[in-house]
Amino acid sequence: MANTTISMSKIRKILRMYTNGRSIMSIAAQADASRNTVKKYLASFKESGFSFDEVNALNDKELEDLFGKAKERSPNSRMQAMLRCFPKVDKELKRTGVTRQMLWEAYRKEFPDGYQYSQFCFYYTQWQARVNPVMHIDHKAGDKLYVDFAGQKLSITNRDTGEIIPVEVFIGILGASQLTYVEAVMSQQKEDFISACEHTLHYIGGVPEAIVPDNLKAAVTKSNRYEPTLNETFEDFSNHYCTTILPARAFRPRDKALVEGAVRIIYSRIYVPLRKSVYHSLQELNAAIHELLEAHNNRLMQSRPYSRRQQFEEVERETLMPLPVLRYELKKQFHATVMKNGHVSLGPDKNYYSVPYRFIGKKIKLLYSSTTVEAFYHYERIAIHKRTKGLHRYITDKDHLASTHQFVAEWNPEKFLSWAASIHEDVRLYIQHILSRRHHAEQAYRSCIGVLGFARKAGNERLILACRRGLSYGMYSYKTIQMILEKNLDQYEESLFANELTMPEHDNIRGEDYYQ
Repeated sequence: MANTTISMSKIRKILRMYTNGRSIMSIAAQADASRNTVKKYLASFKESGFSFDEVNALNDKELEDLFGKAKERSPNSRMQAMLRCFPKVDKELKRTGVTRQMLWEAYRKEFPDGYQYSQFCFYYTQWQARVNPVMHIDHKAGDKLYVDFAGQKLSITNRDTGEIIPVEVFIGILGASQLTYVEAVMSQQKEDFISACEHTLHYIGGVPEAIVPDNLKAAVTKSNRYEPTLNETFEDFSNHYCTTILPARAFRPRDKALVEGAVRIIYSRIYVPLRKSVYHSLQELNAAIHELLEAHNNRLMQSRPYSRRQQFEEVERETLMPLPVLRYELKKQFHATVMKNGHVSLGPDKNYYSVPYRFIGKKIKLLYSSTTVEAFYHYERIAIHKRTKGLHRYITDKDHLASTHQFVAEWNPEKFLSWAASIHEDVRLYIQHILSRRHHAEQAYRSCIGVLGFARKAGNERLILACRRGLSYGMYSYKTIQMILEKNLDQYEESLFANELTMPEHDNIRGEDYYQ
């Protein structure tokens, strides 16, 4: 649609294909965008001065700020006039003897300022591809990997109960060499589907520029002829392997005719031999499949003096992108609201992970794998933690807490003793007695905070004298120091000879003889 921004994932596809040396016409055809749209985003990319790796490292929000403000111009009157002629051109070309050259000459007669013949043919080809897309596809080496599930299932048998368990069969095939990969999996769920796709990439030893899946839920969450919505986990998988996902259109088997043909061949070359034996596990079944698969890939192709494997080694292997060092780690999603304590609960684990305190009350998305937990808010990653096993544990990054909460989180005996020692040794001794006499650590910490706070209120000297007085009393609490300071007992000096004073005489005093 005019004057709208295409999706961020499509922009990444366009830039990736351009960086890989694809022509603008090829990019436009594969990205399902006009040539002018591709030119527009490539011009913005060049003007930005960034490399592809730098742009690809941006999150979707940053990428939208960089490219999202570009607007497509509506076709000018010259273009509109030519487009109105194309239905007539398409109809006339079906007549015997009519050529594009003849129709272009008739077009220029009516529109003297119209397009030249080469541009006329180019735009007509684009228009024809939109209205009648059936055509022969010439597969480029290293370009596409087609993946799908076979319609017919295989099965394994439970060794103990004899139960027959049906299993799905995944098939992947490279476009140029037709090198094929087959694997049995338990289901068509995204975990099994993505795992099978990864095994395919490692089997062929490289990464093609695009993967073409069917519109199954594991790959596409919302089917659309022009811009399908990809499953986020599958898209994350493609980003990890630096490839592009190009879903086939729904109900268009010609878009994936190669893998459809591979399925038919696999039925005869793998299914038939497998049904002669019984397999008790996926491992046994896949071992047998692998043996038959190698025979299939090494078999000479019909009417050709070479096999799929030979063609792959000679033509396609060197065109594939290298595999990343680390394998993809499957991530799952969980949505939750940040609690008032700045933590969010990961439901499956019943553990709590911190996020920056400014997101308290916000609804965020958690992506978690077997080792990590990532928190996202509006495409922006706001926190990452190592995943912790166990129940009801709090995993906290101190940088996520507000300043007051950070202070509380750092409470420990060493902190208070160090603080007290910086004032005076007598203060440290008094704090040490408080810490040793409280049954609950937090209660002792609060008393320590109160006592040490008097350094700011009354000054270091009075606090030192008050702690010294408190030590002589043998009373260790916040209220003891408070009482000493309020009654100015820290200023009181005892007389060295107070015990030598005689008892004053008084009628009410009985005297020492009374007790004889």
